[in-house]
Amino acid sequence: PFFVNRGGLPVDEPTWERMWRHVGRIHPDGDRVAQRIRGAADLPKIPIPSVPVFQPSTPIPERLEAVQRYIRELQYNHTGTQFFEIKKSRPLTGLMDLAKEMTKEALPIKCLEAVILGIYLTNNMTTLDRFPISFKTHFSGNYFRHIVLGVNFGGRYGALGISRREELMYKAPVFRTLSELIFDFEEAYRRCWHTLKKVKLGHCVSHDPHSVEQIEWKRSILDLDKLSREDFRKELERHARDMRLKIGKGTGPPSPTKDRKKDVSSPQRGQASPHRRNSRGDRRPSGEKKPADSKAMPDLNGYQIRV
Repeated sequence: PFFVNRGGLPVDEPTWERMWRHVGRIHPDGDRVAQRIRGAADLPKIPIPSVPVFQPSTPIPERLEAVQRYIRELQYNHTGTQFFEIKKSRPLTGLMDLAKEMTKEALPIKCLEAVILGIYLTNNMTTLDRFPISFKTHFSGNYFRHIVLGVNFGGRYGALGISRREELMYKAPVFRTLSELIFDFEEAYRRCWHTLKKVKLGHCVSHDPHSVEQIEWKRSILDLDKLSREDFRKELERHARDMRLKIGKGTGPPSPTKDRKKDVSSPQRGQASPHRRNSRGDRRPSGEKKPADSKAMPDLNGYQIRV
Protein backbone atom coordinates (compact mmCIF):
# COMPACT_ATOMS: atom_id res chain seq x y z
CA PRO A 1 0.00 0.00 0.00
CA PHE A 2 1.07 3.57 -0.61
CA PHE A 3 1.30 4.36 3.10
CA VAL A 4 3.89 1.67 3.84
CA ASN A 5 7.48 2.73 4.45
CA ARG A 6 6.78 6.32 3.62
CA GLY A 7 10.22 7.81 3.20
CA GLY A 8 11.62 5.24 5.61
CA LEU A 9 10.40 7.18 8.63
CA PRO A 10 9.32 5.11 11.62
CA VAL A 11 5.66 5.33 12.63
CA ASP A 12 4.49 4.76 16.19
CA GLU A 13 3.57 1.16 16.88
CA PRO A 14 -0.15 1.74 17.63
CA THR A 15 -0.62 3.38 14.22
CA TRP A 16 1.05 0.50 12.40
CA GLU A 17 -0.88 -2.08 14.42
CA ARG A 18 -4.16 -0.41 13.52
CA MET A 19 -3.22 -0.57 9.84
CA TRP A 20 -2.24 -4.23 9.94
CA ARG A 21 -5.36 -5.22 11.86
CA HIS A 22 -7.43 -3.40 9.25
CA VAL A 23 -5.67 -5.25 6.40
CA GLY A 24 -6.23 -8.57 8.15
CA ARG A 25 -9.89 -7.76 8.66
CA ILE A 26 -10.84 -6.70 5.12
CA HIS A 27 -8.49 -8.82 3.01
CA PRO A 28 -9.18 -12.59 2.65
CA ASP A 29 -5.47 -13.30 3.01
CA GLY A 30 -4.80 -10.29 5.16
CA ASP A 31 -2.35 -11.67 7.71
CA ARG A 32 0.01 -13.10 5.09
CA VAL A 33 -0.26 -9.91 3.03
CA ALA A 34 0.70 -7.87 6.06
CA GLN A 35 3.65 -10.10 6.88
CA ARG A 36 4.84 -10.06 3.27
CA ILE A 37 4.76 -6.28 3.19
CA ARG A 38 6.47 -5.98 6.55
CA GLY A 39 9.30 -8.25 5.48
CA ALA A 40 9.80 -6.70 2.05
CA ALA A 41 13.15 -4.98 1.59
CA ASP A 42 12.65 -3.68 -1.95
CA LEU A 43 9.66 -1.41 -1.44
CA PRO A 44 10.06 1.91 -3.24
CA LYS A 45 10.87 4.97 -1.20
CA ILE A 46 7.94 7.35 -1.37
CA PRO A 47 9.02 10.98 -1.03
CA ILE A 48 7.87 12.88 2.04
CA PRO A 49 6.22 16.22 1.33
CA SER A 50 8.23 19.12 2.71
CA VAL A 51 6.56 21.33 5.28
CA PRO A 52 6.31 24.79 3.69
CA VAL A 53 8.69 27.45 4.98
CA PHE A 54 7.97 31.10 4.22
CA GLN A 55 9.97 34.26 3.96
CA PRO A 56 8.62 37.22 5.96
CA SER A 57 7.84 38.98 2.69
CA THR A 58 5.75 36.12 1.27
CA PRO A 59 2.14 37.31 0.81
CA ILE A 60 -0.55 35.51 2.80
CA PRO A 61 -2.42 34.23 -0.31
CA GLU A 62 0.77 32.57 -1.56
CA ARG A 63 1.33 31.02 1.86
CA LEU A 64 -2.19 29.61 1.86
CA GLU A 65 -1.62 28.06 -1.56
CA ALA A 66 1.59 26.45 -0.30
CA VAL A 67 -0.17 25.09 2.81
CA GLN A 68 -2.97 23.67 0.68
CA ARG A 69 -0.43 22.15 -1.71
CA TYR A 70 1.28 20.43 1.22
CA ILE A 71 -2.03 19.08 2.54
CA ARG A 72 -2.91 17.77 -0.92
CA GLU A 73 0.49 16.09 -1.27
CA LEU A 74 -0.21 14.06 1.87
CA GLN A 75 -3.15 12.57 -0.09
CA TYR A 76 -6.62 11.66 1.07
CA ASN A 77 -6.85 8.61 3.30
CA HIS A 78 -8.96 6.05 1.39
CA THR A 79 -7.94 3.08 3.54
CA GLY A 80 -10.90 3.20 5.92
CA THR A 81 -8.59 3.46 8.94
CA GLN A 82 -8.00 6.79 10.64
CA PHE A 83 -4.30 7.02 11.45
CA PHE A 84 -4.57 9.88 13.94
CA GLU A 85 -7.10 9.99 16.75
CA ILE A 86 -8.47 13.52 17.06
CA LYS A 87 -10.63 14.44 20.04
CA LYS A 88 -12.30 17.77 19.51
CA SER A 89 -12.42 18.37 23.26
CA ARG A 90 -8.63 18.41 23.56
CA PRO A 91 -6.98 21.77 24.25
CA LEU A 92 -5.36 23.52 21.33
CA THR A 93 -1.82 22.75 22.53
CA GLY A 94 -2.54 19.01 22.43
CA LEU A 95 -3.97 19.23 18.92
CA MET A 96 -0.91 21.16 17.76
CA ASP A 97 1.34 18.39 19.12
CA LEU A 98 -0.72 15.94 17.08
CA ALA A 99 -0.33 18.12 13.98
CA LYS A 100 3.43 18.10 14.47
CA GLU A 101 3.26 14.30 14.56
CA MET A 102 1.33 14.34 11.26
CA THR A 103 4.13 16.27 9.58
CA LYS A 104 6.69 13.73 10.83
CA GLU A 105 4.79 10.61 9.79
CA ALA A 106 3.45 12.09 6.51
CA LEU A 107 0.57 9.62 6.33
CA PRO A 108 -2.63 10.23 4.34
CA ILE A 109 -5.25 12.24 6.19
CA LYS A 110 -8.95 12.99 6.23
CA CYS A 111 -10.84 16.24 6.48
CA LEU A 112 -10.70 16.73 10.27
CA GLU A 113 -6.98 16.01 10.33
CA ALA A 114 -6.51 18.51 7.50
CA VAL A 115 -8.25 21.19 9.59
CA ILE A 116 -5.92 20.59 12.55
CA LEU A 117 -2.93 20.58 10.22
CA GLY A 118 -4.14 23.79 8.56
CA ILE A 119 -4.35 25.51 11.95
CA TYR A 120 -0.85 24.34 12.82
CA LEU A 121 0.68 25.53 9.55
CA THR A 122 -0.98 28.97 9.71
CA ASN A 123 -0.31 29.79 13.36
CA ASN A 124 2.40 32.28 12.43
CA MET A 125 0.05 34.15 10.07
CA THR A 126 -1.32 36.44 12.76
CA THR A 127 -3.27 38.59 10.30
CA LEU A 128 -5.22 35.53 9.16
CA ASP A 129 -8.42 34.53 10.98
CA ARG A 130 -9.19 30.78 11.06
CA PHE A 131 -12.48 29.11 12.00
CA PRO A 132 -13.99 25.63 11.40
CA ILE A 133 -16.86 25.11 8.96
CA SER A 134 -18.79 21.81 9.09
CA PHE A 135 -21.26 20.54 6.50
CA LYS A 136 -23.97 17.90 6.71
CA THR A 137 -25.37 16.72 3.40
CA HIS A 138 -27.85 14.15 2.15
CA PHE A 139 -27.42 11.85 -0.82
CA SER A 140 -29.15 8.64 -1.83
CA GLY A 141 -30.76 8.08 1.57
CA ASN A 142 -27.55 8.65 3.55
CA TYR A 143 -26.07 11.59 5.43
CA PHE A 144 -22.49 12.71 4.97
CA ARG A 145 -20.32 15.07 7.00
CA HIS A 146 -17.37 17.18 5.98
CA ILE A 147 -15.28 19.91 7.57
CA VAL A 148 -12.89 22.57 6.28
CA LEU A 149 -10.92 25.40 7.85
CA GLY A 150 -12.43 28.75 6.95
CA VAL A 151 -9.99 31.63 6.61
CA ASN A 152 -10.42 35.39 6.45
CA PHE A 153 -7.66 37.69 5.24
CA GLY A 154 -8.16 41.36 4.52
CA GLY A 155 -11.93 40.96 4.62
CA ARG A 156 -11.91 38.16 2.02
CA TYR A 157 -13.00 34.62 2.86
CA GLY A 158 -11.59 31.28 1.72
CA ALA A 159 -10.97 27.74 3.00
CA LEU A 160 -8.29 25.07 3.49
CA GLY A 161 -8.90 21.34 3.66
CA ILE A 162 -8.94 18.00 1.92
CA SER A 163 -11.69 15.97 0.28
CA ARG A 164 -12.30 13.31 -2.30
CA ARG A 165 -13.70 16.11 -4.46
CA GLU A 166 -11.44 18.92 -5.62
CA GLU A 167 -14.22 21.50 -5.35
CA LEU A 168 -14.90 20.69 -1.67
CA MET A 169 -11.51 21.58 -0.22
CA TYR A 170 -9.45 24.64 -1.10
CA LYS A 171 -11.06 28.01 -1.74
CA ALA A 172 -8.80 30.97 -2.40
CA PRO A 173 -9.55 34.00 -0.16
CA VAL A 174 -11.49 35.93 -2.79
CA PHE A 175 -15.05 35.83 -1.43
CA ARG A 176 -16.30 39.19 -0.18
CA THR A 177 -18.64 37.72 2.44
CA LEU A 178 -18.96 34.53 4.44
CA SER A 179 -22.29 33.81 2.78
CA GLU A 180 -20.66 33.89 -0.67
CA LEU A 181 -18.15 31.27 0.49
CA ILE A 182 -20.82 29.00 1.95
CA PHE A 183 -23.04 29.35 -1.12
CA ASP A 184 -20.07 28.34 -3.27
CA PHE A 185 -19.69 25.16 -1.21
CA GLU A 186 -23.41 24.55 -1.51
CA GLU A 187 -23.21 24.82 -5.29
CA ALA A 188 -20.23 22.43 -5.32
CA TYR A 189 -22.28 19.93 -3.31
CA ARG A 190 -25.16 20.34 -5.73
CA ARG A 191 -22.88 19.40 -8.62
CA CYS A 192 -22.05 16.22 -6.67
CA TRP A 193 -25.80 15.53 -6.26
CA HIS A 194 -25.64 16.24 -2.53
CA THR A 195 -28.22 18.39 -0.73
CA LEU A 196 -26.82 20.66 1.96
CA LYS A 197 -28.76 20.18 5.20
CA LYS A 198 -26.78 21.85 7.98
CA VAL A 199 -23.84 24.20 8.39
CA LYS A 200 -21.96 24.53 11.67
CA LEU A 201 -19.65 27.49 12.16
CA GLY A 202 -17.03 27.83 14.87
CA HIS A 203 -15.33 30.89 16.27
CA CYS A 204 -11.83 32.09 15.44
CA VAL A 205 -8.98 29.87 16.63
CA SER A 206 -6.16 31.29 18.73
CA HIS A 207 -2.74 31.73 17.11
CA ASP A 208 -1.02 30.64 20.34
CA PRO A 209 0.11 27.01 19.83
CA HIS A 210 0.46 26.62 23.60
CA SER A 211 -3.07 27.77 24.39
CA VAL A 212 -5.04 25.43 26.65
CA GLU A 213 -8.40 26.68 25.41
CA GLN A 214 -10.58 24.41 23.29
CA ILE A 215 -11.57 25.10 19.71
CA GLU A 216 -15.16 26.30 19.49
CA TRP A 217 -16.42 23.99 16.76
CA LYS A 218 -20.09 24.95 16.53
CA ARG A 219 -20.87 28.45 17.66
CA SER A 220 -23.68 28.68 15.09
CA ILE A 221 -25.74 25.72 13.85
CA LEU A 222 -27.81 26.57 10.79
CA ASP A 223 -30.50 24.12 9.69
CA LEU A 224 -31.38 24.82 6.07
CA ASP A 225 -34.70 22.98 6.38
CA LYS A 226 -35.83 25.57 8.94
CA LEU A 227 -34.38 28.70 7.35
CA SER A 228 -35.40 30.58 4.26
CA ARG A 229 -32.69 31.54 1.82
CA GLU A 230 -32.62 35.11 3.06
CA ASP A 231 -32.61 34.07 6.72
CA PHE A 232 -29.76 31.67 5.99
CA ARG A 233 -27.75 34.50 4.47
CA LYS A 234 -28.53 36.80 7.39
CA GLU A 235 -27.43 34.17 9.93
CA LEU A 236 -24.16 33.68 8.08
CA GLU A 237 -23.47 37.41 8.07
CA ARG A 238 -24.44 37.66 11.73
CA HIS A 239 -21.86 35.00 12.56
CA ALA A 240 -19.24 36.82 10.51
CA ARG A 241 -20.06 40.03 12.39
CA ASP A 242 -19.77 38.25 15.74
CA MET A 243 -16.33 36.97 14.79
CA ARG A 244 -15.19 40.45 13.82
CA LEU A 245 -16.43 41.84 17.12
CA LYS A 246 -14.68 39.10 19.09
CA ILE A 247 -11.46 39.69 17.19
CA GLY A 248 -11.76 43.42 17.75
CA LYS A 249 -12.15 42.92 21.47
CA GLY A 250 -9.33 40.41 21.68
CA THR A 251 -6.74 42.23 19.58
CA GLY A 252 -7.63 45.88 20.03
CA PRO A 253 -5.30 48.42 21.61
CA PRO A 254 -5.04 47.89 25.36
CA SER A 255 -5.18 51.56 26.34
CA PRO A 256 -8.99 51.96 26.11
CA THR A 257 -9.40 48.89 28.30
CA LYS A 258 -7.00 50.34 30.84
CA ASP A 259 -8.79 53.67 30.73
CA ARG A 260 -12.08 51.94 31.31
CA LYS A 261 -10.61 50.09 34.25
CA LYS A 262 -9.39 53.35 35.71
CA ASP A 263 -12.77 54.93 35.16
CA VAL A 264 -14.43 52.03 36.87
CA SER A 265 -11.96 51.79 39.69
CA SER A 266 -11.73 55.49 40.47
CA PRO A 267 -15.32 55.72 41.77
CA GLN A 268 -14.64 52.63 43.82
CA ARG A 269 -11.60 54.28 45.31
CA GLY A 270 -13.68 57.40 45.91
CA GLN A 271 -16.26 55.26 47.63
CA ALA A 272 -13.64 53.30 49.45
CA SER A 273 -11.96 56.37 50.88
CA PRO A 274 -14.92 57.23 53.14
CA HIS A 275 -14.90 53.61 54.24
CA ARG A 276 -11.27 53.99 55.06
CA ARG A 277 -12.08 57.10 57.04
CA ASN A 278 -14.78 55.18 58.77
CA SER A 279 -12.40 52.37 59.40
CA ARG A 280 -9.98 54.86 60.86
CA GLY A 281 -12.88 56.21 62.86
CA ASP A 282 -13.56 52.71 64.02
CA ARG A 283 -10.01 52.59 65.18
CA ARG A 284 -10.40 55.84 67.10
CA PRO A 285 -11.17 54.06 70.37
CA SER A 286 -7.60 52.85 70.26
CA GLY A 287 -6.64 56.39 69.36
CA GLU A 288 -8.79 57.70 72.17
CA LYS A 289 -7.02 55.41 74.55
CA LYS A 290 -3.87 57.37 73.91
CA PRO A 291 -5.26 60.59 75.38
CA ALA A 292 -6.90 58.49 78.06
CA ASP A 293 -3.51 56.95 78.70
CA SER A 294 -1.94 60.38 78.65
CA LYS A 295 -4.48 61.49 81.26
CA ALA A 296 -3.86 58.38 83.22
CA MET A 297 -0.15 59.00 83.22
CA PRO A 298 -0.32 61.87 85.74
CA ASP A 299 -2.51 59.70 87.98
CA LEU A 300 0.03 56.97 87.68
CA ASN A 301 2.80 59.41 88.42
CA GLY A 302 0.81 60.80 91.33
CA TYR A 303 0.33 57.28 92.57
CA GLN A 304 4.04 56.72 92.32
CA ILE A 305 4.61 59.99 94.18
CA ARG A 306 2.24 58.96 96.89
CA VAL A 307 4.01 55.68 97.18
